Amino acid sequence: MTAPATTTAVRRRVTVRGTVQGVGFRPYVHRLAADLALTGFVSNTASGVLIEVEGAAAGVERFCARLAGEPPPLATVTAVAVEELPATGADPDFTIRATEQSAPGRTLLPPDTATCADCLRELTDPADRRHRHPFITCTHCGPRFTIATGMPYDRAATTMSGFPMCPACTREYEAPADRRFHAQPVACPECGPRLRLVPAAGSGVRAARDGDALARARELLAAGRIVAVKGIGGYHLACDASAARAVDTLRTRKARGDKPFAVMCADLAEAERIAEVGTAERAALTGPRRPIVLLRPRPAALLAPGVCPGSPHLGVMLPYTPVHTLLFGLPGDPPGPRVLVMTSGNRSGEPIVTDDDEALTRLFGLADAWLAHDRPIASPCDDSLLRVRADGTEQVLRRSRGYAPRPLRLPVPVRPALAAGGDLKNALCVGEGDLAWLGPHIGDMGDLATLEAAVRAERHMRRLTGVRPEVVAADRHPGYHSSAWARRRATLLQLGRPVFVQHHHAHIASAMAEAGLDGTTPVIGVAFDGTGYGDDGTVWGGEVLLADYTGYRRLAHLAPAPLPGGDAGVANPCRTALARLWAAGLPWDADLPGVAACSREELRLLERQLPSQIGCVATSSMGRLFDAVSSLAGVCHRAGYEAQAALELEAQACAAWGAETAAYPFGDPFDPGPTLCAIIADLRRGTPVPVIAARFHRGVARAVLDLCRGARRATGAHTVALTGGVFANTLLEDASADLLHDAGFTVLRHGEVPPNDGGLALGQLVVAAHGPRPDDDRRKAVSDETE
Repeated sequence: MTAPATTTAVRRRVTVRGTVQGVGFRPYVHRLAADLALTGFVSNTASGVLIEVEGAAAGVERFCARLAGEPPPLATVTAVAVEELPATGADPDFTIRATEQSAPGRTLLPPDTATCADCLRELTDPADRRHRHPFITCTHCGPRFTIATGMPYDRAATTMSGFPMCPACTREYEAPADRRFHAQPVACPECGPRLRLVPAAGSGVRAARDGDALARARELLAAGRIVAVKGIGGYHLACDASAARAVDTLRTRKARGDKPFAVMCADLAEAERIAEVGTAERAALTGPRRPIVLLRPRPAALLAPGVCPGSPHLGVMLPYTPVHTLLFGLPGDPPGPRVLVMTSGNRSGEPIVTDDDEALTRLFGLADAWLAHDRPIASPCDDSLLRVRADGTEQVLRRSRGYAPRPLRLPVPVRPALAAGGDLKNALCVGEGDLAWLGPHIGDMGDLATLEAAVRAERHMRRLTGVRPEVVAADRHPGYHSSAWARRRATLLQLGRPVFVQHHHAHIASAMAEAGLDGTTPVIGVAFDGTGYGDDGTVWGGEVLLADYTGYRRLAHLAPAPLPGGDAGVANPCRTALARLWAAGLPWDADLPGVAACSREELRLLERQLPSQIGCVATSSMGRLFDAVSSLAGVCHRAGYEAQAALELEAQACAAWGAETAAYPFGDPFDPGPTLCAIIADLRRGTPVPVIAARFHRGVARAVLDLCRGARRATGAHTVALTGGVFANTLLEDASADLLHDAGFTVLRHGEVPPNDGGLALGQLVVAAHGPRPDDDRRKAVSDETE
């Protein structure tokens, strides 16, 4: 079209920033300009999208007004800058130009998104040319973060660059009215990617490709076999969730202990059959992010007992890729499992596998076959995990697929920085200015493969964000693998030594940053977790701190007790129970479940070890207190995975929560001795274990209220941040928040940022931005003037 010949023609240059690449923004701009009979061009740049538009003044005005108000579904416009230019009449129509490679700045890439309704309709339509195409996608759905190799976001900067488009896909890609106009991952059965089924040696399974590969994978799952399935961000290990032998085999092969498995349901109706799904849970399950959602399982759910033994929750997700949808089958396919165990494709403690050759070796002995494809994964991205609170708000417990690399808006600007996070549930964070990018879940940093995965993740995040760190932040623990990793990265980037941030200070700062606090007013931070290196060299974890971004002061803490044997003590809650009894001056009576669970050798060892403190470290950890109570009450004496004893204690408390309102007392200032005495008395009265568990949870919540009231009287602070992994406990967090709200406190609770160590890096980032330079070891405490 040609611009109207009129003296009122105007031209404007418009720069749009935000999540505007990989979301169909340029096609949207093209259609908008065409609707208004305007000329000019649109192009991706390193800072966002650049537009020059020309035409009648009224049309240009409407164009600019509609630009930010009606963006595509996945787009987020954060800024629109407009510059007046002289009209040229040089553009015969409105075009999409090649990407401007040299422009400075930064744009934002959207996360991977579940298959949209339009693509699902085409996938299931026998008349559509993409019927049963396992990689169907458009500008509104599909992979983005996990296929991007750089920015600006164009096909050449993705792992789709090795798949030349066929003529039919090229026509769609170049047609402004098409839903796939400039959709970078566009493909079809003619131009790839392609599926293949690779059998394990000696499995008796035959290799297959494309549709036959999917059909054979369905047959294997129906027969109780285990299939490694390559998804968007890595491999899963899948089996029939109703087949006890298959589930037990997978659990044994993966050496998973009793840690719960997540399941994938064929559809929402199937999810509602096996679990209680409320309105907010339904929205989370079916939304574009498709996380794992923790639900209360229905008693009559026909799942194998080994899916989630002892857990109060069942992790449920719905299909989010075409491969998943096809794996459950379309109408006319032979019947197969409607609920699949869908757990991360790795061995316990290792990162998720993404490389095909690596999958054949690292998953050898775990899978009977591999359902693979030839589209490379640029960045690992595990499934996200969340729970829905009673008030309908979400608490993300693992922030990964569907969230990364969406940035978090910071309340105060930071200099370019990299934060290394912690050793457990590790996730990195980079930030600059008012934006922070919390990377995808990496895992536990005690494994060499995980450390290497962290390097790849850090490079990928820096490529996509353009952040060039000037400082590296890490946990203060001298023995953390993540802290050593941070030292190496700081040296490699020539940044000197890292800024080391106290663990619980970082937790509280993370909650403050997510809540949008500028840090000028300190908060009462209640940081409850399993392990954090304290200023006195002991293990902290039951902390009440007065904190802002520049420093903190320890106001109160759980009375310490010895932790015998370090990690060995963590894996044996019965030993922790005896250590707590010893610290409280209570006898090890043989009728107590925690005492009876210890062997004679353990008892003799602890009798010598605790008084001498040899091989012990003092701990104020609330996580360890939950472990001790779990064993003392007879719930869990040996832990096969992190927080198992606490999770099983929570499950017991859920059974009595609605009817039981009593709370065990804590001593002054925060002494669990009276709680332990009350538990022992209840055990000897024959009080049911669920009642004991509920009373303990309510007692901890009541102690939180009492401690915060004391902190308010002493400091005048009235905002409380609830943070740390213990507050992933639904009952405890809700009960504490309710009591604090009723007492007039403002309560900060985590939402998109995990309360556990998965959110630690965000807190490290903002503390490093406000604290001393790396060459200054001094720690500023919150001053009396700010109290």
